[in-house]
Amino acid sequence: MKSDVEELMPRLLPVECGAAASQDLDFGATPRNPQEYLRQVQLEASLCPEVVVAQIDPKKLKKKQTVNASVAGCHAAPQGFSPSLRWQQQQVGIFSDVRQSITKNRNHWSSQTLDDNVQMPKVTDEEGWKRFCLGERIYQGTSSDLGDADQEPALDYGKIGFPPFLSIVSRLNQSTVLMLLEILISWFEEREFVPQLGRWLYALLACLEKPLLPEAHSSIRQLARRCAQLRSTLVNKNPNVMRLTNFCLSCRYFEQTDLADHQE
Repeated sequence: MKSDVEELMPRLLPVECGAAASQDLDFGATPRNPQEYLRQVQLEASLCPEVVVAQIDPKKLKKKQTVNASVAGCHAAPQGFSPSLRWQQQQVGIFSDVRQSITKNRNHWSSQTLDDNVQMPKVTDEEGWKRFCLGERIYQGTSSDLGDADQEPALDYGKIGFPPFLSIVSRLNQSTVLMLLEILISWFEEREFVPQLGRWLYALLACLEKPLLPEAHSSIRQLARRCAQLRSTLVNKNPNVMRLTNFCLSCRYFEQTDLADHQE
């Protein structure tokens, strides 16, 4: 008669069992052949109890274990800077349209020939990507504003950074988009906001595909906190207020509503 275990899990290897097969079995000795090894394993398993109860000292359970977790929200917008719900909905709608347009035309733009001066860094070259996106001036800290660069007759993208042209961002796969987003957000954590950075962050967010990976959620929340923190230090309304607010709205689009702006 088969055991319950054999009924549920039929044997894959033929192994002799019973008293006759086990009477000359020496557990202290090394098995002499595969058949003897399998009989030892089978006999040891049969001697194990079906149910094992752990012996726990109740005294050890009285001590409570606490974990300190910091779940910080976003800084509130300065007085009078909080966007209306209507404005937020408009910006989310514009952002959604941009994302749909990129998705629809990705194949077309990725097939376009890049100019000879566009030398995209290798995927793992973090410093090269910072120079590529922000330019040597920002990377080296010699200029924090585009300023006179706009007045130059011939733009030197090596100095002021390459804009996120569709022909460039359409060539980036999702892992590269996320990697570059993390690089620029980490750079932003320690520096001020600049227009070049804003353009790239917006373009990369528009290229993120849903459903988002956990790493993408984390990056979006990190970006929103940094933008809100920097916006809270502004005194006068200027273009950066709207730019930073727009990035906070990315939380609303990507279902991170606990960090989104709320109407006053």
